[in-house]
Amino acid sequence: MSESKVPVTVLTGFLGSGKTTLLNHILTEHHGQRIAVIENEFGEVGIDDGLVVRAEEEIFEMNNGCICCTVRGDLIRILGTLLRRKDRFDRILVETTGLADPAPVAQTFFVDDEIAAACTLDAIVTMVDAKHLLAHLDEEKPDGVENEAVEQLAFADRIILNKTDLVSQEEVDEVERRIRQINTVAEVIPAQFAKVDLHRILGVGAFSLERVLESDPTFLSASEHQHDLTVTSVGIEADGDLAPDRLNAWLGRLLREQGTDIFRSKGILAIVDQANRYVFQGVHMLLDGAPGAPWADGETRRNRLVFIGRNLDRADLERGFRTCLVG
Repeated sequence: MSESKVPVTVLTGFLGSGKTTLLNHILTEHHGQRIAVIENEFGEVGIDDGLVVRAEEEIFEMNNGCICCTVRGDLIRILGTLLRRKDRFDRILVETTGLADPAPVAQTFFVDDEIAAACTLDAIVTMVDAKHLLAHLDEEKPDGVENEAVEQLAFADRIILNKTDLVSQEEVDEVERRIRQINTVAEVIPAQFAKVDLHRILGVGAFSLERVLESDPTFLSASEHQHDLTVTSVGIEADGDLAPDRLNAWLGRLLREQGTDIFRSKGILAIVDQANRYVFQGVHMLLDGAPGAPWADGETRRNRLVFIGRNLDRADLERGFRTCLVG
C-alpha cells in the first residue's frame, strides 16, 4: 500500500445486516486512527445520523439515493473535498446503503484520475445477517434486475457473518456453505453484535484489481445496473410524543402481518414522559429498541422513522403511526 495514498474501506451489506453497529464499533475502539466517514442511506428520511456515535471523526451523509448510481457523483465530490484536507484524517470509510452494488463504488477509485492518484481501495467488507441471508439470496428477481445480496458477497474481500447468536451451528454451517458457492476467496469472520477484531478488516490491503479483472474484464468500463424498483422507502416525520402502548401494538401488528415484505425499519422516537430518545431497529419481524441520547431543553421532540421494503402503503403507514401520537 502506498504510504502517500489514503486507504479506503467500503462497508457494504444487505439491509439490517449490522453495518451501522460495526461503524460504531470502529469509531469507539482505541485504534489511534482518525477516520473520515461517508454514509449513504436509501431512506428518504435520514436516521443513521442519530445512530452513529459522535466522535472526533468527520461524517458526511448522502441521503435518498443509492451510492452506486443516483448519488455516485456526490461520492466523488465528497472525496474531492476530503482530499483537500487529508492531513486531518488517516483513512476513509464508506458505508453504503443496504441496496448498493459495491462494484460501481469500487470503480470510483480507479476511473476518476484525481481520486485514483490520492486514494487506495484497501478492502470491501461485506456484512451479512446469518438469520436472513439465505432468504435474500433465494429471492426471485424480475428479469434484468440484480440480486444485491449476491453482488455484495461476490465482490467482498472480507465477509463478516453477523448475528450468529440468532441461529444454530447447523444454520451457520449452511450459510457459510452458500457464501462459499458465491465467493471462494474472501475470509469469513463470524461475529455477534458486529464485534470483530479491527486488524482483520482495516489496513489489510485485500482488494486486488487484478483478481477482479480476471473474473470481470469489464469492471473498469461504464455499466448500467437496475435495482429492484418494487423495493421502496417510506419515511415519516412528526413532532410530538408517542403513547408507548399504542406504539408497541401498532409496530407489533405491522411487523407480524407485513414483516416478510419489510426488509428494514428504524426510527428515533419521542416517548411521552421519557427524557431520552427511543431508538428502534427492525429486520423483518425482529424488532429491538433502547434509550438513546437525551432530548435537550427546549428541543423540538421530533419523531423520525423509515421503512424499506416491498408493497409498502405510505398512507396506511402514516395513518397508523399518527394514531400513536398523544393528543
